[in-house]
Amino acid sequence: MRRCFVCRADTLEPTDRTLVYPGGARRAFARACASCGALFDAGADDAACRAHLAAHLAGEMVRLAPDAPYGLDIYTLRTAATRLGRGIHAMDAADHAALLRPHSERAACGRIVDLAAMPKVPVSLGLLCRPEDLEAVLAGLSAHAAWTRDVAVLVDAPETPPQVRVVAGFAPDAVRIGARSLAGDFAAQRNALQDLARLPWMLQLDADEELSPAAASLLPALAALAEAGEAVSIGLPRRNRVDGILSDVYPDVQYRLNRATMRFRGRVHERPDLGGDWRRGFITLHGAIEHRLSRAHVAARSVCYEALDPGRGRLEEATALLRVYRP
Repeated sequence: MRRCFVCRADTLEPTDRTLVYPGGARRAFARACASCGALFDAGADDAACRAHLAAHLAGEMVRLAPDAPYGLDIYTLRTAATRLGRGIHAMDAADHAALLRPHSERAACGRIVDLAAMPKVPVSLGLLCRPEDLEAVLAGLSAHAAWTRDVAVLVDAPETPPQVRVVAGFAPDAVRIGARSLAGDFAAQRNALQDLARLPWMLQLDADEELSPAAASLLPALAALAEAGEAVSIGLPRRNRVDGILSDVYPDVQYRLNRATMRFRGRVHERPDLGGDWRRGFITLHGAIEHRLSRAHVAARSVCYEALDPGRGRLEEATALLRVYRP
């Protein structure tokens, strides 16, 4: 198994983690996924693990046994369930405590819910773009009217207050367009966009990114799932397509679904500021952001980012992004 069967990251590494199961049985594992936290033995089979998980997420409750072909704590189980459109709630206080303190030794156990049937927390849609991309961004908005009633677009241009733009499918005042100069600080631009949200959570996308309306429709339920688990930030996988070819840089998780009060940090490769506590966020696998890139942009962007924030430009990504995806 090169990639984790849960999140598809190629970040499997040796581990000394163990899980404790009901009845007291303890099991040690040889490898762990550094991205989502799934546990494996050295000879674990990808297809067998996926089939086992799907079968165990088909009911109303899941409790993994010591003889499962993999191991999960409840924090990783929550992420694993989202691939199948499911959510996980803690069964009792001990499981809730384990959810808040990953990666616990407590073997995964949880109540299964269908995300589509869950209560919803309203989510704004925020988009960053350049002036030349604005009309294309607006043209794609109507497809999202079924899941959000608030859209903010922030254009990289001299600052102007938000103005309403009528878009089919939305209420007359639902879509607003503002402008602010990026000025080489991506976190500051995202924070300005966060400030335009009129709902409790916001999904942010760039003009060269797309999230299908079907995947976006589950975001209000995921926000509710996050609040039930005291999380404030949710990451989505991103598929980087360079001149249409899927890059090996995957899942390239982007933490773009956040409480509106969340602040980003970092002039480049910005991330939500979780105060050093990564446990306040988790990954959803129900859909992926599609990211369109050109080879010319890939060649130039890391150099540009390095100039903006020396030491953080990730110069190695220019090569990594050009590697074709390998399962």
